[in-house]
Amino acid sequence: MSSSRSLITGVLVAGALVSAAALPASAVDHRAPARSAVVLGKIQYDSPGRDNGSNRSLNGEWVDVTNTGRHAVNLRDWTLSDRDGNRYTFDLRLAGRSTVRVHTGAGRDTRTDVHQDSRRYIWSNVSDTATLRNDRDRVIDTKSWGHRR
Repeated sequence: MSSSRSLITGVLVAGALVSAAALPASAVDHRAPARSAVVLGKIQYDSPGRDNGSNRSLNGEWVDVTNTGRHAVNLRDWTLSDRDGNRYTFDLRLAGRSTVRVHTGAGRDTRTDVHQDSRRYIWSNVSDTATLRNDRDRVIDTKSWGHRR
């Protein structure tokens, strides 16, 4: 009986040692990071009608940010920027399977529409890049249009 206990104890100790030795290797995950559920959607970079600088015209420029996942995502301190460095910082929680539209001009923010409060156009009609970054400054998504001159 004593030799079978010794054998079982030896197997358990060996298993524990193998598991402990494997821990550091499993702690390093070499897989690519999971893709974010939050993405850039439609972009209206060319305000409809004449670009007359009115708030209505400025708000005709917008970018949709969509949460394609089922769960809400806290976008606090996430940013949306253009190629020239204009930057909007979010302070909202985006519900699952929903979209928030980021307008260029001024307005009252709601769950579905927020405003950059800019008095000038942000997005170039010729070519530009919209970049969405998380609160750790990691690029989450980009969309570009036009061509560089």
